[in-house]
Formats: sequence, C-alpha cells, structure tokens
Amino acid sequence: MLGFFRKKKSKLKKEVTFNYETIKVDMHSHVLPGIDDGATTPEESLVLVRKMMELGIEKIIATPHIMADYYKNTRETINNALEVLKEALAKENIDIKIEAAAEHFFDETFDDRIERGELMIMGGKYVLFEYSFITPPPNAIPTIQKIKDKGYQPILAHPERYPYLDLEQYRNIHDWGCDFQLNTISLTGYYGRDVKERAEMLIDNQLIDFISSDMHHPRHAAAFKDALRTTYIEKILFDYPLKNIMLFD
Repeated sequence: MLGFFRKKKSKLKKEVTFNYETIKVDMHSHVLPGIDDGATTPEESLVLVRKMMELGIEKIIATPHIMADYYKNTRETINNALEVLKEALAKENIDIKIEAAAEHFFDETFDDRIERGELMIMGGKYVLFEYSFITPPPNAIPTIQKIKDKGYQPILAHPERYPYLDLEQYRNIHDWGCDFQLNTISLTGYYGRDVKERAEMLIDNQLIDFISSDMHHPRHAAAFKDALRTTYIEKILFDYPLKNIMLFD
C-alpha cells in the first residue's frame, strides 16, 4: 500500500553530535506511574525521566491515556499521579519541569468531553488526541472544528501510525487547522517499515508540528536515543519550525 512512498533508505549515523536540546520539551509521554500502559511505579518513572534528561529534554508534559473502555482517567487521577512523581523527583533531587495533560482517545465520549470542558490541555490551549489504529474516526473534521470553536488547538498524536490515512487525507486534516505530533521512534522502524516510511513522508511534506517520544518503558527510551542516528531526525530538528519550544514556559 505504501509502495509509492518508498525511495532511498535513510541511513543511520555512526556518531551523533546533537540531542533534543533544541526542542527542550517532550509533550507526549506516559511517565506518570500506575495509571495507564506506561510506567508502572515511581521508580520506573524516574528511569524514564532520567533517560529523557540525558538526551537534552528540559521539560516533560506527561500525557496519560483517557479512554472510555480501558483507561478511565480523570483530572483527579492524573494530577494525583503527577504529585506522586513530583515527590519521587524531589526525593532524588532531580530538577526538571514536569506537567500533565492527557492523550484523549477519539472514542464515543470524546465529543461530550469537549462539550463539557473536561479536556486535559497543555500550554493553555493544546489538546492532544489520538485515533484508533484500525478504524477511521467518524466526524473527524467536525470534531476538529468543534475543538477550535471552543478556543483550543488540536494536536493529532502520531499520525504516521494510522494506516488508513493517505497524503491527501493528511493534508486535509492539517489544512483544517489540526497540528501533527510525530513519534521520533517511528523513524527507527520501531513500529515497522510502513510506519517509518509514512513518518518520513510526513516530514518530506512539512506536515509535522511537534515531535516527542511517546515514551512508555525503557525500550522506548532506547529507541528515543537511537532516533538521533537517523537522517530524518536531524532534518526535522534543524530544518523545521517545530512548535515544542512554545510549551516550555
């Protein structure tokens, strides 16, 4: 299906002289302990935070899942987990800015949460949300417009991971004012060849606004580092007007 995206293979660099310090902010991760499929304990959270700091990240915005059927998180459960992590960081004298928002699943409850003002946002206005990896979302554009009408800025998480979207559809969603956030580890082939090539295609077409780790566990931490060896991460870090820095304050 993605044969028309295929071109020369991106090469991995043997040595890397840069990290993620130019973006400063990782705005999509699952480092809060014990509330979704990310870190299970504060100790594991600390491992992930340290790995991110080693790679130049100066601020983390944790984004646990909010999903009707699996992770029924609320503002209270998320903020409670944030306080647990902050206490663990303070105990270990780890100095990093950390906040919490959420990765909202585009399910049957998402529209109601928008209407009721129950979204967990970042930077005062940004709403991170994700689609199903299998089924195209219903009413995608009207929902994006509703988010914007409420005064928020939508960000679609890891668009490269939705196999049913093609370039025209990506452009349409983006043109309607929805920002895109790329998982850097997609560029390593972590999720497979098709996802990697789709990620490269989105970069080539200048459709990416944010990049982040989407870190859940130490394997993701290793891939986050390995992504720095790809030619495409260098391209997007230095040739793109990424918006991560806007979330630093």
